[in-house]
Amino acid sequence: MKNLPRVLFYVMSIVLVGLISFMLMLAVTEMPIYGNLDNPTNNYVYERYVYEGVHESGGLNMVGNILIDYRGYDTLLESTVLFTTVISIMLVWGTSSTGRKEKEHETHH
Repeated sequence: MKNLPRVLFYVMSIVLVGLISFMLMLAVTEMPIYGNLDNPTNNYVYERYVYEGVHESGGLNMVGNILIDYRGYDTLLESTVLFTTVISIMLVWGTSSTGRKEKEHETHH
């Protein structure tokens, strides 16, 4: 009876992994054939970015046009996530080194 929570945890973990795997397999079966020229990504998006990018954004750099005009919010959110990650790491490193220094200071006195 003591092992019931542990067994239940393992069973639920296996069921959860099975469900996630099943959902991923369903998503893969719905994807278009790789490299097919009739895929929407090979037609509409590419043509819009290449042929209309200069007129719509006003810039001559195609990569800059895509990152700033078409994917601006996405780029902003990615930058925010990276900034938050760096700040979090710096705070964690600062906290652990400060905690060690305080413990060393307390043990010496």
